[in-house]
Amino acid sequence: MAQNIDKKQPLNRNNVSVGDLFPIKVLQFGEGNFLRAFVEYAFQKLNQAVDFNAGIAVVQPIDRGMVSMLNDQDGLYTLFLKGLRKGQVIDQSELITNIVKGIDPYTQYDAYLALARESSLQFIISNTTEAGIAYQADDRADMTPPTSFPAKLTRFLWERFEHFSGDPEKGLTIIPCELINYNADTLQKIILDYCNDWELGDGFKTWINTACTFHNTLVDRIVPGYPKDDIDTYLAELDYHDNLVVTAEAFFLWVIEGGADLKAKLPFDKTELDVKIVEDMQPYRTRKVRILNGAHTTMVPFSLLYGNTTVKETVDNDFTGDFVNKAIFDEIIETLDMDKTELQEFAHEVLDRFRNPFIKHQLADIALNSISKFKVRVLPSLLEYAQRKSALPAHLTFAFACLIRFYKGTWKGATLPVKDGADIVAYFENAWKENDYDKLVENVLGQIAFWDEDLNQVPNLSKAVATALKEIEEHGVEKGFKNFKESL
Repeated sequence: MAQNIDKKQPLNRNNVSVGDLFPIKVLQFGEGNFLRAFVEYAFQKLNQAVDFNAGIAVVQPIDRGMVSMLNDQDGLYTLFLKGLRKGQVIDQSELITNIVKGIDPYTQYDAYLALARESSLQFIISNTTEAGIAYQADDRADMTPPTSFPAKLTRFLWERFEHFSGDPEKGLTIIPCELINYNADTLQKIILDYCNDWELGDGFKTWINTACTFHNTLVDRIVPGYPKDDIDTYLAELDYHDNLVVTAEAFFLWVIEGGADLKAKLPFDKTELDVKIVEDMQPYRTRKVRILNGAHTTMVPFSLLYGNTTVKETVDNDFTGDFVNKAIFDEIIETLDMDKTELQEFAHEVLDRFRNPFIKHQLADIALNSISKFKVRVLPSLLEYAQRKSALPAHLTFAFACLIRFYKGTWKGATLPVKDGADIVAYFENAWKENDYDKLVENVLGQIAFWDEDLNQVPNLSKAVATALKEIEEHGVEKGFKNFKESL
């Protein structure tokens, strides 16, 4: 098979017929797997649905990246989508054709600034990792380029402002995709800080605030990326040799804050993609954090103690799968104020994603920093349920006990994959010297540094967690949970 693959022609615009280049409407900071499986895919669908004719210029945001590989293939690559949708297997591929050029600003700074003078340019997209939207005080306007992404973008926008003499019609729609809350608001603030630092003037600041628009976002798609372990299998499906194959799950969600103007600019409603342009994205963020991330964090200690090793094993097992289902549908969803049907549909999609046979998601990989994750992702649902129902949620409370037991570090003679800060690991090592479950739980729940509050003040919580912990220790997870439920 490898010899046949080697004989295939390299992927480029000479060897495959993909039509003419589109005008550059999108400038994208980042060339990694996620953007290529998410943003390029989205704009390709928009091009296909409404002749949007959007070409993308990709900017490499760091000194070493993949732009040269992208240019070697004339911006072309194959996206494989693999997953489940309503129980049906999705296994399809598509050649992505909308990247016009890639620019490395570290070696092509003039070409980078020239993009600012493109009359057709309308949108800025970015995904420079969570650390990318950050202020660096030593960035200057005369650097070629400045170090940080916001500084690079400020210099780019200044070039556009100057070239078009502050024309308000040449402002840009800026849509960051970094996984931080209020990503666009944060980016805009940093740009305005650079405006002040670099003394770019009130006229430019006004243009930033009025001619340009900034839109907070939530993005959701699992992108394993380049399938190095199975690449020969993927390449065997192609008529060409592709060095930039990218794999992703079928699920796609893009929530963008905006109104009628943005909906008119980006008519994603004419596609089949789940792109929601809404006035407030926070309910969708809460939905994702509580249901998807919350279910992940809920299941990890509980399922590892039961004996599972992957997410798929967890949801496929009769006992652990039922536990996760009831935690989501009977407890977490009960704490959210969005439309219940919409929440349930999203939850079913999440479970399909968990069952994806093409992704082997190790529970141990999700276990990193489980204390802080539990605080953000699970504890709000537990506390909200207790407040609304005047009762404790059985599954989330038992999961809390499993979390504490997990941090003991060993189970049935085996080492557990506890991965957290040294101070937290040391705390639990010392805490587990206490043999009285009531006192142990009282100490853990009283750690305001962990939970931002004293959880002993929640009615009956410390007693319930101590009971659950005793049952886990004496009877294991399955029988322990049965006994615990009967005690509530």
